[in-house]
Amino acid sequence: MRRCARPALARVRLMADECLFCRIAGGEIPADVVATSDEALAFRDITPVAPTHVLVIPRAHWANLAEVAAAAPQTLVDMVRLAAEVADIEGVATDGYRLVANTGAAAHQTVFHAHLHVLAGRSMTWPPG
Repeated sequence: MRRCARPALARVRLMADECLFCRIAGGEIPADVVATSDEALAFRDITPVAPTHVLVIPRAHWANLAEVAAAAPQTLVDMVRLAAEVADIEGVATDGYRLVANTGAAAHQTVFHAHLHVLAGRSMTWPPG
């Protein structure tokens, strides 16, 4: 079974084996998978806030997107490409979708494994929050 790698830049106090998203990426915990790539995995959020609410995670463990960008920029590019593919699959690419990345507890990041939220299917207000 493939486990998330733990790069030196990750500042998360959890071991990758204890990380919920690492366990999903490794197939240890089931998820409603929407799309995959070599570097990323997209699955439905279990507590959606929009009709389309899909999470896109890197297969390797980083705490947030800034860490992904610093350590593996191509993985971040792959995550955004996969998010666009999800929007296509879900039929929301033409009408529009929002990508959200919360970084840190103050921004309401609750799982400290980098991820993007793909949100669509309802009117999005601005400013968010």
